[in-house]
Amino acid sequence: MIDYSEKIIGIVRATSAKEASELAQALIDAGVKNLELTMTIPDSLSVVEKFAGTSGVVVGLGTVLNVADVARAKNAGAQFIVAPSMSVEVVRETKRLGLYSMPGVATATEVAEAIASGADALKLFPASTYGASHLKSLRDPFPGNIWVATGGVTIDSVGEWIKAGVSAFGIGGPLTSGGTTEVAERVKAFKEAITQATL
Repeated sequence: MIDYSEKIIGIVRATSAKEASELAQALIDAGVKNLELTMTIPDSLSVVEKFAGTSGVVVGLGTVLNVADVARAKNAGAQFIVAPSMSVEVVRETKRLGLYSMPGVATATEVAEAIASGADALKLFPASTYGASHLKSLRDPFPGNIWVATGGVTIDSVGEWIKAGVSAFGIGGPLTSGGTTEVAERVKAFKEAITQATL
């Protein structure tokens, strides 16, 4: 399933399926092994279908807000489902269909609901709004969970997030906002920062 060894889930948001495909390919070429394609991409499921089954890459659908889209994601070949929010119905349907579930959470109540519903990982979102100390406070009463910091993560903040206990980062704009020509350099910079922070 999701490869946490390099701690990066590359998130693609784009204004067209063509742009999304180009960015996704650039991330893959740069060595990103986990790819989240968001529902906000026009014809997003066709992009999921295009990259599902790519050797060495795990492809998921993000910004999933309803049960119907979980089934569509599975049919397109997605292996994991990411949401910006916590929906018991979405998590349960994701697990029922045999997919990996990563809902967005920010409060102790949402964390408890996510765990009870069967979530595989917890996405702190938006991460920069709450900060690493907030994550540490949530981890104390809910130990042993996989946490993914998403939203506003920067190269400079990687170290504090790792100290707070994240397993990975969901990174979109910081990797892709410069277009396909800058993706490889940006991925390399994040990987180096993560490596330095984990030494």
